[in-house]
Amino acid sequence: MPVPVPRPRAIPAVECGQAPAASQDRGPSKEQAPPWTPPAENPSGRPENPTQKREKTTETRENTPNRTTDRTPNRTTDQRESAVPTNLTVLLIEDDPGGSPIVPDLLDQSGKPIRVRTARNLTEAGRLLTDDVHCILLDLALPSPGQARAGADDGGDGAADGHDELAVLREVLELAPRHAVLALTSSSDAERGAEAVAVGAQDYLFRDELDGRLLSRAIRYAVERKRSDSAERRLAEGRLRAQENRRLERGLLPTPLLEGSPLRFAARYRPGRSRALLGGDFYDVVRTPDGTVHAMIGDVCGHGPDEAALGVELRIAWRALTLAGLCGDQLLGTLQQVLEHERAHDEIFATLCAVDIAPDGRRAGLCLAGHPAPLIAGPGTPARLLPYDNNGPALGLLPGARWPRMQVELGAEWSLMLYTDGLIEGHVGEGRERLGQDGMVEMVRRQLAEGLQGEQLLRATVNEVRELNGGELADDVAVVLLDRTP
Repeated sequence: MPVPVPRPRAIPAVECGQAPAASQDRGPSKEQAPPWTPPAENPSGRPENPTQKREKTTETRENTPNRTTDRTPNRTTDQRESAVPTNLTVLLIEDDPGGSPIVPDLLDQSGKPIRVRTARNLTEAGRLLTDDVHCILLDLALPSPGQARAGADDGGDGAADGHDELAVLREVLELAPRHAVLALTSSSDAERGAEAVAVGAQDYLFRDELDGRLLSRAIRYAVERKRSDSAERRLAEGRLRAQENRRLERGLLPTPLLEGSPLRFAARYRPGRSRALLGGDFYDVVRTPDGTVHAMIGDVCGHGPDEAALGVELRIAWRALTLAGLCGDQLLGTLQQVLEHERAHDEIFATLCAVDIAPDGRRAGLCLAGHPAPLIAGPGTPARLLPYDNNGPALGLLPGARWPRMQVELGAEWSLMLYTDGLIEGHVGEGRERLGQDGMVEMVRRQLAEGLQGEQLLRATVNEVRELNGGELADDVAVVLLDRTP
């Protein structure tokens, strides 16, 4: 077949009001033929047989497999048609799109043409279904591939018993879950259209009652309804995921095991990640059967979800090793092995501070692995830092490292504060100066002098650090407070 040459066409008489409108079969007349169909294809002027027309359409598609059949409103010239932008693209899936078109010319709400692609089956639809398609018009009379095969096996009788009348719709919804779908059915089968909406279509229309204005409006409504449904579903999924994450993270926070101990416990935790409950900082407190209270606080470098997961693993490992009787250098050495096996990169390390308080509460053992020293305060004794001369390296930095255990005196009444570096690395004002350990000690001294204790002391400390920083802290913050009163 010779390749048709597009050329300007005359304005049809029906558009000028000088001729009657086309008949109800909506078959395109000679004047209404698309611009790329030359009059020379039917020189006799006699109406074409639908079978011949269908054969010509099929032949044209076979010769040009990548060509998409687009129906746009008629324009005076092809140049004007190419200059008009198309906002909406529709994919029409019907059994015989080239024989008797059921979709009239379409315009969007601004008067611009709606581009229509046509497909004869789901295989063609899958090829034509690109990201720029906004809506799918599906003729429910189209047989699904399974029904077509069943009909062939039955000798051409496609009315197989018990077949799903909406099977083709279900396959389209599975093929295009993000696209709006309009179902086309006959006016005598409204029940089938309602069932299509229940299955997942945005709306249904009667095939024999279509007009351009009704269909254009239905397409726009279907597209907006699909967008609204998708946004609402994503919002609901996001809320559910956030709830699950909060529940999971809350469950991963430790529950102190201090039953039978006279010590009072308080903790404050603020992850550096936005909207998170868990960061790379971790802590735990347990009492062993001999009456010794073990407390630990640590910090995995970084404050993302991977660091938070690693911190949880280290905390659980520390509790298990402590309850198994390990302490000091032996315990930290085992924790380093856990870190080396669980970390994602060799550059990941963790700092840690561990204390074990004797059953009488007057003395404690202290191990530091690259971590800031705890703060201690008592009646008549200003807040100060515990010795940190024998601070060992952070976990994960030096294979075979050792962490000496120091013995420290606590006294009869005291408050012991363990913290991570997020509490001391906040800025002071708008400059580059940081709070540091000395600034934190002065702050706690002042707050203790004001009579603050326990949860109130920790809350006031963290809030003041945030205020000095001018807003939220960039790093995770964890603070643990143990008090002993006679």
